[in-house]
Amino acid sequence: MTQPRRMLVLRAVVEDYIRSQEPVGSTALAKAHNLGVSSATIRNDMSALEDEGYLIQPHTSAGRVPTERGYRYFVDRLATVVHLSEAQRRGITTFLSGSASLQDTLQRAARLLANITGQVAVVSSPALSKSKLRRIEIVPLNAVTMLVVIITDSGSVAQHTFTLSEIPSATTLTKFSELVNAQCMDMPLVQAAQRIRSIIAVPEYRSVRILGERLAKTVESMAHDEGTGQMYVAGTSQLAHMQSQTDLGPLFDALEEQVVIMRLMNNLSEEGKDVGVAIGSETRTPGLIHASVVSSGYGRSSETGDGLKETVKENETETSPHPVAFVGSIGPTHMDYAATITAVRAVAKYLTDLIAQDEAA
Repeated sequence: MTQPRRMLVLRAVVEDYIRSQEPVGSTALAKAHNLGVSSATIRNDMSALEDEGYLIQPHTSAGRVPTERGYRYFVDRLATVVHLSEAQRRGITTFLSGSASLQDTLQRAARLLANITGQVAVVSSPALSKSKLRRIEIVPLNAVTMLVVIITDSGSVAQHTFTLSEIPSATTLTKFSELVNAQCMDMPLVQAAQRIRSIIAVPEYRSVRILGERLAKTVESMAHDEGTGQMYVAGTSQLAHMQSQTDLGPLFDALEEQVVIMRLMNNLSEEGKDVGVAIGSETRTPGLIHASVVSSGYGRSSETGDGLKETVKENETETSPHPVAFVGSIGPTHMDYAATITAVRAVAKYLTDLIAQDEAA
């Protein structure tokens, strides 16, 4: 008996169980798959796989079902991922392109992903802590009040009103804002704040030091604000179809803990893979012990195996293509991993391209 064939048996069990959600027997495998051996040999292979922790037999007379270890082996060795057809890609673009704002797009993306997978979809908005400065606008409102608009590369716009004892001249304000934009564009917010402070240290900009320091503090506080990312969830009604009633409570509780979900999906999307998968106990979340999580970062994500374009800017190094947010799906451990990975990747690609277009505009 060869190890490769035994693993082919494991793959067949996982595929059949995902499709039927019923324990898989050796006779059914022999009929459905061209494994080249008898059902008795397959039964011996399945017994060995059970001893090795890849399969489990829920009842003495029943077939086998995959364990977490079995699913992990299957996911790590997915030879192919289902590719979306051109019609499906156009459908995603059509559904999402009519959005009025980034927030609307993210809400639509969550609903679309939930409809495609039949599972819970989670999409986060870009966190300012991961954003870069795109532009700053400084507008005098009256003799003592100024409006400062801070725009990031992820599409976030923050408005702040500063009250000063004296407004600098229009010429000085123009020169200052142009210099800030020229030197700080595409900088992480923390670095941008530091650069602003270096600018106001120059004697020429003595008259804008108070404004510049308040601006630097505001940009710096945005960089450290982890609570700015919002999470959009859709498809929770699907839970009733994927879990037993005893499992629903912990799952709903887990979804209520948005910080936990966001941290989990962020970690998965930053593992260096285009799509990350956590199965059962790998989520380290009690409410997700019978679930799997598939997550992909979007924004400055790295190139994927599905032909997605690298959106890291030319002046960024290859070692720092951190995504600005994530899109993911939560479903049962017997989810269709290939289809879910494909759907998550496709929606992440759309959002990545959308942000890249906004940056280029």
